[in-house]
Amino acid sequence: MRASQVEMTELVLPNDTNQLGNLLGGRLMHMMDIAMAIAAARHSGLVCVTASVDEINFLHPIRLGQVVILQASVNRVFRTSMEVGVKVFCEDLKSGKRTHTNSAYMTFVGLNAEGKPTPSPQVIPETEDEKRRFDDALRRRKHRLDGKSTNTG
Repeated sequence: MRASQVEMTELVLPNDTNQLGNLLGGRLMHMMDIAMAIAAARHSGLVCVTASVDEINFLHPIRLGQVVILQASVNRVFRTSMEVGVKVFCEDLKSGKRTHTNSAYMTFVGLNAEGKPTPSPQVIPETEDEKRRFDDALRRRKHRLDGKSTNTG
């Protein structure tokens, strides 16, 4: 799992904020998608596209001038899809204080040169935290698939 880890850092500039001086949620979602796609591609060696957004939690606002730190990694591979998680922190450059602001889970699919979904190698969880994330990913997948079967649209 460690081989897929990505840490991305961004500075919140005026163009990234709303009228309150907080980072726009859509801008943060864009950063998350990029960090997570890199983690998926790093793991699979394929171009990876977003297949679904399972959950995004906004816990604390990120302010103008703060640094955003995104830590993403593949939690579990199924066949052609994989769950990637991201944890987001903001850092105040003056104090050095870091605050956990967001967490998210998205599903990515690796595509071959013809643009077809392609199986990826399995991840091997080693630490207790990695094993927990690996198990939780299966629970979230079952929940997501159960929701699709009940939505007849």
